[in-house]
Amino acid sequence: MSLLSDVNKLSDAKSRSISAENFTGAKGQGGRATEGTGKDASRELGVGWKVSPSIDIQPESSVTIAEIDGPAVIKHLWMTVFPDYWRDLIIEMYWENETTPAVQVPYGDFFCNGWKERANVNSIPIAVNPAGGMNSYWEMPFRKHAKIVIRNIGKETFPLYYQIDYSLEDVPDNCAYFYAYWNRSNPVPYKGVHTLLPKVSGRGQYVGTYIAYQSNNTGWWGEGEMKFYLDGDQDYPTICGTGTEDYFGGAWDFEQPQGHYCSFATAFLGMPQVITPDGMYRSQQRFGMYRWHILDPIHFSADISVTIQSLGWRSGGRYLPQQDDISSTVYLYMEQPSNSELKPDLSPDHLEVI
Repeated sequence: MSLLSDVNKLSDAKSRSISAENFTGAKGQGGRATEGTGKDASRELGVGWKVSPSIDIQPESSVTIAEIDGPAVIKHLWMTVFPDYWRDLIIEMYWENETTPAVQVPYGDFFCNGWKERANVNSIPIAVNPAGGMNSYWEMPFRKHAKIVIRNIGKETFPLYYQIDYSLEDVPDNCAYFYAYWNRSNPVPYKGVHTLLPKVSGRGQYVGTYIAYQSNNTGWWGEGEMKFYLDGDQDYPTICGTGTEDYFGGAWDFEQPQGHYCSFATAFLGMPQVITPDGMYRSQQRFGMYRWHILDPIHFSADISVTIQSLGWRSGGRYLPQQDDISSTVYLYMEQPSNSELKPDLSPDHLEVI
């Protein structure tokens, strides 16, 4: 099916948008602010002239930026915040008045930028554009209510610009709820694995992976296999990849031309970020990689868990179990609106990028 196949079809859906210029998304209520972060700049122009383009996020506080009554579908998110704060902000999303968030992810990682250094991303569901415009096109349907919260775990005040585009429309019975889960191994235990997704119960489909990867050894680091344990799998997975660069759609160490990594961003997979301060095969290289399972979703009916190995090379042509720093964000849809089995560690020290 073409992405444009439904654009020409008439619909009874009603388009709405929430931003600092219309906090509720109500019809005809945009651009009416008399107070806001742009008040001084618009003092000679008055109401309707960008009086409230952003909000200030206070330290160690939470702000609800959207509450929407359904049925509806969130179609697009746009946000921008200075890179220094990309691990200080946590994005939380709640469906159907649940008290457990289905999305609980650091701001930068949600938008495939986990290292607090911007990398442009050109893909179908996530686009990051100059100079820090973060966009999500993941569809997020709900039936009764949605709430989006921004939590600042840092100690500084800074502005947040945002826009949430959605449509009021019927949601079919077979539409599942959007989830995103973050986890970090810093470092991965020796001969251990990084868990992208702990075992969670329910029915749904796994639709995407982002990894912020730091190699703590010299040499090539990406031999580790992705493993998907589905519907009762125990010791061995149903889906097992052949290497890290293979899973993210590359090959042969991402090396092009010889002696250099080649960053790339495509519709469904990419490695848009390469940070190599000391050369191609030196320690502490950092990478950002994504893969979207949009055309090939991974279905599960009872449970799912996902892991990746941290694996390089040692002497004698032998594999080296590495102890790398791996942060991952996974994206999935599930039948239930919340899942108490997902409990990410989002403490400041665990999130810190140094």
